[in-house]
Amino acid sequence: MTQATARHILVDSEAKCEELKKAIEGGQDFAEVARQHSSCPSGRNGGDLGSFGPGQMVPEFDKAVFTGEVGKVLGPVKTQFGYHLLEVTSRS
Repeated sequence: MTQATARHILVDSEAKCEELKKAIEGGQDFAEVARQHSSCPSGRNGGDLGSFGPGQMVPEFDKAVFTGEVGKVLGPVKTQFGYHLLEVTSRS
C-alpha cells in the first residue's frame, strides 16, 4: 500500500494560508512557520504528520498528499478543519 510522510500548517483563512505560502516560497523554513502559525497540535513538531496511507486523512487532504508533487508546498487545501498548506516529504 502507498505510504506518504507529510507536514502541514493549519490556519483559519485562505488569505492567511496564501500569505504563509508566499513566505515559505520566499525562503522561510516550513517547520518554523508551522511552529509560529499552525493551529494544529502538530505545529509544535514543525507540522510533521508522520507516515500514513490513503484513507487515513480527510478526503481533500488525501487527494493533495497522494497526487501532489513531493517536496513542493501545496495549498491552500480547504477541509472541515480550516485551510492547510501541505508539503509531502516522501511517498512510496
